[in-house]
Amino acid sequence: MERKPAELIADRLHSAAIHVLRRVRRRDDASGVGPAQLSALSVLVFGGATTLGGLAAAEQVRPPTMSRIVASLKSSGLVETISDQQDARRLRIRATAKGTKLLQRARERRIDYLAEHLDRLLAQELEQLNSAIDVIRKVLEEWE
Repeated sequence: MERKPAELIADRLHSAAIHVLRRVRRRDDASGVGPAQLSALSVLVFGGATTLGGLAAAEQVRPPTMSRIVASLKSSGLVETISDQQDARRLRIRATAKGTKLLQRARERRIDYLAEHLDRLLAQELEQLNSAIDVIRKVLEEWE
């Protein structure tokens, strides 16, 4: 059965995205924090404080797994728990200043590494890539 153009492009985009993320993720070793912890920390830094269940849902893991990740982040001083303003029995997790700084440095390393490789492209190729990113963002906005 012949595949539609959108399916072929989706396959190529999926593969390319995975390869890009795998390569830039190599820079994360310098942070001293594992990939699961960095990912959870990213949710907190960019999305704000949330509950354990909310964080588990965002990261698509079970709450016991997220509980271990949060415990590790907490013991490193990268996150803290605070009482929920609407329900004092419920705890919310938020990134500390130290956690935010660590994540920002990790993100900068990834971006710098990617930019080094993008610098090898011609100006026209960079423009094409930038336009493609606009299209991807449009798809993502309509997705939500």
